[in-house]
Amino acid sequence: MIKILFVCHGNICRSPMAEFVMKELVLRAGRESDFLIESAATSREEIGNDMHYGTRTKLREQKIPFSRRAARQIRPNDYDKYDYLIAMDDENLYYMNRCWANDPDHKIKMLLSFAGKDRDIADPWYTGNFDQTFEDVLEGCEAFLEKILRS
Repeated sequence: MIKILFVCHGNICRSPMAEFVMKELVLRAGRESDFLIESAATSREEIGNDMHYGTRTKLREQKIPFSRRAARQIRPNDYDKYDYLIAMDDENLYYMNRCWANDPDHKIKMLLSFAGKDRDIADPWYTGNFDQTFEDVLEGCEAFLEKILRS
């Protein structure tokens, strides 16, 4: 089983968007039983809260199913539990490396790096642009899944 944890600041916008987009992509590929896909936050600010309404709205528009969930913070034992720890931006990388001792097994990656891009996925909490965030998340998840399936 391939275990993936998507990580953003609050776990209400980008990381749950990536979680449900990736779940849909692996379902379409007929590989859903081969994956465990979840998401978490680097901060404690939104712990227990469901996804941002903008994320839910965008997923509905794209006909990507999702379920109610509660934001949670990354934990030290997540490092051993997951094969891939996927960050949305440089700030996430910083806190993930602090939590997981600078990534000794090289599990931490930026989502857009799989699409050959060296940039953050902008946080729609601040930008209000859920369309751009979705496009970036989709591009990153498609490239990430393609890499996994080729391996």
